[in-house]
Amino acid sequence: MGFAAKYDVLVVGGGNAALCAAIAARRAGASVLVLEAADKFYRGGNTRHTRNMRCAHDAATDTLSGPYPEEEFWDDLQRVTQGQTDEALARHMIARSKDMLAWMPEQGVRFQPSLGGTLSLGRTNSFFMGGGRAMLNALYRTAEALGVDIRYEAEVTSLDIEDGMFLSATFGTETVRAATLVAAAGGFESNIEWLKQYWGDAADNFLIRGTRNNRGTVLRMLLDSDVAEVGDPTQCHAVAIDARAPKFDGGIITRLDCVIFGIVVNKNAERFYDEGEDIWPKRYAIWGRLVAGQPDQIGYIVFDASVLNMFMPSLYPPIVGATIEELAGKLGLDPARLAQTVTTFNAAVRPGTFDDKILDDCRTEGIAPPKSHWARRIENAPFYAYPVRPGITFTYLGTRVTREARIVMRDGKPSANMYAAGEIMAGNVLGQGYAAGIGMTIGAVFGRIAGGEAARHARN
Repeated sequence: MGFAAKYDVLVVGGGNAALCAAIAARRAGASVLVLEAADKFYRGGNTRHTRNMRCAHDAATDTLSGPYPEEEFWDDLQRVTQGQTDEALARHMIARSKDMLAWMPEQGVRFQPSLGGTLSLGRTNSFFMGGGRAMLNALYRTAEALGVDIRYEAEVTSLDIEDGMFLSATFGTETVRAATLVAAAGGFESNIEWLKQYWGDAADNFLIRGTRNNRGTVLRMLLDSDVAEVGDPTQCHAVAIDARAPKFDGGIITRLDCVIFGIVVNKNAERFYDEGEDIWPKRYAIWGRLVAGQPDQIGYIVFDASVLNMFMPSLYPPIVGATIEELAGKLGLDPARLAQTVTTFNAAVRPGTFDDKILDDCRTEGIAPPKSHWARRIENAPFYAYPVRPGITFTYLGTRVTREARIVMRDGKPSANMYAAGEIMAGNVLGQGYAAGIGMTIGAVFGRIAGGEAARHARN
């Protein structure tokens, strides 16, 4: 087994967090090697499927419609996590996110104004020109131009760690030594067997929105080397996606944004949650977990012709029926039960002024669960439905870190020379829940911090 040359910084992973770390380390004067498990086409993990990142800012810009103060960002994060977050670390990330709006373009990433539709993120989130793959390509171009070494199809199979100090990593038949390690290799969402430890056989019905490469190999090796873990292993970023999507890599185009425009039923044709609880960007990420809790982990979004053009369409066309009963038959549901559910819902709807941009006054009375906002009768034929399953984006079990992105060991002491960024440490900030674009914020902010700190440590 041969030894590769020794580097100042070894970055394991190939997505947003890894590239931000590699670029920051190289700009700080360190020699850097990036090991990406995927081939060049599939490089970048889940970053390929992203569209935007959420950053605090004090004023409108060419691509952002207004200010997004740090305190509002913190309030949004606190609301979606229901307080399950490390406040000091989260506030540190939010403060540092301000710099990213200038730093990312300096690395070649271009932003554009948000698209219209149901996103409602034009003020809070910066959208990548060309999407996640274009953003990723820009970071790779910059890293390569700076002299970062990149190896593809280089899955790390072992880490040599002694008493909290990283010594070397093995990939294929090669072993590489480095003064510091930045772990940015994602979570374990594509490892179905690992998911089944917490979810049981239900995990067999989960669809993985992102890369098939995030099997948690590096995370497992770190935790087995006395790294302190953070986060609930049953928590993850899970949204409702089209049940017809592929098992892996369906990406953002399989997500369904139409929950608020209709009702959601399970395989028994019964509603099970308030479809109008809150504005979409703050609550869309609860629906994956809700569907995961239903029989056979499947649900159906049912709506009528009046709202067909009010939301972003999915990759797949909706299923259509001239009557509710015909629609039920095509979905494999009991026609009489679905018709009764719709009739009961319609009778409970109270008149109001419909406005999908605010918490409007269109609601139900006298049924459980209620629909708190945007409740309208489902009565205009034809009728439509999307079948949905839980779409897992990333998991929240990870490594505990400090403000400097340094990995914390089980004894509470910081590692001598190991850092982490991105999904592999997201659980420090996201104990539960999700806000659109925050995964990219965690990766970019802590990637930049980790790379800079690793370079400084290596060169000292």
